[in-house]
Order: sequence, then C-alpha cells, then structure tokens
Amino acid sequence: MDLESVRRYLEKRGGEDEDKNASTINGLPLRFFERFIMQDLSVDLIEPGRLICTFKVPQRLLNAGNFLHGGATATLVDLVGSAVIFSVGAPATGVSVEINVSYLDAAYADEEIEIEARVLRVGKAIGVVSVEFRKKETGKIIAQGRHTKYLPVASKM
Repeated sequence: MDLESVRRYLEKRGGEDEDKNASTINGLPLRFFERFIMQDLSVDLIEPGRLICTFKVPQRLLNAGNFLHGGATATLVDLVGSAVIFSVGAPATGVSVEINVSYLDAAYADEEIEIEARVLRVGKAIGVVSVEFRKKETGKIIAQGRHTKYLPVASKM
C-alpha cells in the first residue's frame, strides 16, 4: 500500500450517502467503530515505518473521570499501529496477537495529542509496532502501546 493510501485509511470520513442519524446499534454503518474513534485524526508525517498523527480529544471519547477513555486509546494503538505496518509495504495486516498499553497520564477534552507509531519489526508472519501518545503542547507521554500482529502468509499454490 502506498503512503497516500495509508493517509486516506487513517483520515477516512464517512461517505455523504451514509445515514448520519442512525440511532440503533443495528442501524449503524459498517465499520462505525473505527470512524467513531478516529474521526478528526489527521496525519502530520508519514514515511516508511513511521507515522505521526494529531488528534484533538473529543467529548465522545471521555470516560467517567472526564479524560480520554483507555479503550479509545487501545483502539487507536490497534488502528494506527496497523496503518504503520501498511507503510512498509505489507499487503495486509492480519489479526492482533497482542496489544499492550501502559497508561502514564491523562488527556482531557479538547486537548491536542500527538500519536507516533513506529515499526519495530515486520517479518514473514509477525509484525510488531510501538505507538506513543504525547501531549502536543508539552511532549509529556500519555500512553505507550505495543502491538503484535499476525501477518497473512502468501499461499505457495
């Protein structure tokens, strides 16, 4: 996948023909969850094996303590980590084998954060990436994630 395709994957928005007023779970558009989490994420830098995104924490992703929900952070590790695997030319990213997130600080509503993903290794069957979340203003680390994915092996037939 070329770098511009990786950018479009991360910055995707719902299509105009999508029902924006879906009110029930079954009525939600396909892959709703990804768009729900990643809406307004923008790619600042993309190069093979590395990407940096900016994300303003929206109200919809806050937990009861009024800061970025850990589940949203873990989902971003999954989705942004998968995208950085595409950036090194992998044709697909397969399935998650392990996701680990260390939560080090809080990010609050309307706070701008930076998400940096790096490929640590992409082999024949396994890819490993790191994803770091920082407060854009101070550079303070909010969370660090590591994501291991099983990569589909091309058939020899």
